[in-house]
Order: sequence, then structure tokens, then C-alpha cells
Amino acid sequence: MMQEINDLSVLGQVKDLPRLVKELRIHEVVLAIEQYVEPDLFEVLVECQANGVRVSSISDLYEKFLHKIPVEHINPDWAMYMIKDKAVFSRLSLGLKRLLDLVLAGVGLLLFIPLLPLVALAIRLDSAGPIFYRQIRMGQGGKPFSIIKFRTMNTNAEQDGKPRWATKDDERITRVGRFLRKTRLDETPQLLNVLRGEMSFVGPRPERPEFVDRLQREIPFYRTRLIVKPGLTGWAQVQYNYGNTLEDAHNKLQYDFYYLRHWSLWLDLHIILQTIGVVLKFRGT
Repeated sequence: MMQEINDLSVLGQVKDLPRLVKELRIHEVVLAIEQYVEPDLFEVLVECQANGVRVSSISDLYEKFLHKIPVEHINPDWAMYMIKDKAVFSRLSLGLKRLLDLVLAGVGLLLFIPLLPLVALAIRLDSAGPIFYRQIRMGQGGKPFSIIKFRTMNTNAEQDGKPRWATKDDERITRVGRFLRKTRLDETPQLLNVLRGEMSFVGPRPERPEFVDRLQREIPFYRTRLIVKPGLTGWAQVQYNYGNTLEDAHNKLQYDFYYLRHWSLWLDLHIILQTIGVVLKFRGT
């Protein structure tokens, strides 16, 4: 009787792999293990490659089809070296990205300035408090900076002094604030952060220091996302719905890693176009 593991049939042992590859006409072998590769298995995999069979890891397959990188299937070597030669570290590429940031932020501010008085008046009439809201976020390399947003919550939103994520149907959010979040208009003042060089138009979203301290204790390699400037929008924002849990942060980190590894100006433009679709569909928080 054929052995099964987790409802999957075991066709043979390591030594049987070359024969099975030939008999079943397999063109790719996926290595679904996280531990050290034993010498016997390594020799068999080399033999497969010599016969034209591709050998890839489970993280490669995950990345290819889901466009994110599974944090649980990578190790410190990946986090340190697999992105070191990527475009995200190229001075020329970063210079072009900065130029794109300046152009987009400048155009965005020019387009938004006519709406500023209307938004400011709506916020002031809806609830007491300032029009703009500043909050400390973690920037590139862990450097803190003051993010600028339109105020969308009541002024006593954290009167107990404990930072917490916004939740669905959060009672702290004002009526106008809910509209601003849905349309992402609350984020538009961050174009000033982009002009000042504290943020990029596209990148991982900046988190509060208190949350970063917690998340880097709970999620492997979380601090790696601080390699680049945070963004006004990002790959995780267009691929994953807003989340406010540890699991959500874990999922978004997988998209952030994909962005770091595959960054290009074309990917940035693709994300910007997708963001426009999110805004038009009122899919903001």
C-alpha cells in the first residue's frame, strides 16, 4: 500500500527521484524543505539539473505565482544577500526614482490645491480640532520623521496614550474622515513629505515606531522593509486590503519583500495606476 503524508502520495525515496523524473516527464522539482540539504539529496538534485530539469525552492514557486515572498520560508542569508545587487540599491535607479517622485508630487500638489479649501472647511465643520494631523513614523534606516495627513479622527482618539491601529467602523473616525479615508484624500498632504525626501511616491507604508518595535519582535526580518524610503502607496497597499492585526502585518511584509526584490520604475508606475483604480473604487480604509 502506497504511503501518504498529509493526503499526498509518497512515490519513492530520495534515490528514486531521477527515475521518477524520467518516468513522469517532470520538468521542475520544487524543494519544499526549510532545513539543511543533505549531501545525498544535493547530488540527486544536481543530477536532475544535469538532465535539464529545473530545481527551485518553495519560496521561488510562491513568489512566482502569488507575487509575494513567504517570510516563513526564507532565512537570514536571503534577507541579507538576495536583494543586495537589485536595482533598489543602484544610484542611477534611485536618482531616476527621486526625479519621478519630484514630478509626481509637484503635479499632485498643483492638482490638489484647488480642493484644499473645501476639504479644510469640511473637516472644520464636521468636528472640532486642527485640519492637519502630524504623527511620527519610521523612515528609511529607522530614521523617524513627521508624517502629514488630514485629520480623520476625533482629537481625543488616543486619550489613554496607547497607540493602536484603526479598525473597521472605528468610532474614532469622523464622518468627513471616513470619506477622506475611502478616497485616500487624507494621504495627499504627504506629497510634502515626498518633496522633502522623507518619503517616496511608492514604497512600503511607514509605520509608527511603537508598532515597528512590536512587529520586529514578532515577525522575522520585519526591519528589512526599512532599507528603502516609505511610500505614499505601495505594492502591499494595492494587493492586500487594509489590515490591523499581526497576521495582516505579516502578509503585507511578504508583498513589501517582493517589492524590494523586483523594484523598477515600471513596477512603480504599475502600482500608481493600480492605486488610481483603488481610489476610484473607494477601496481605501
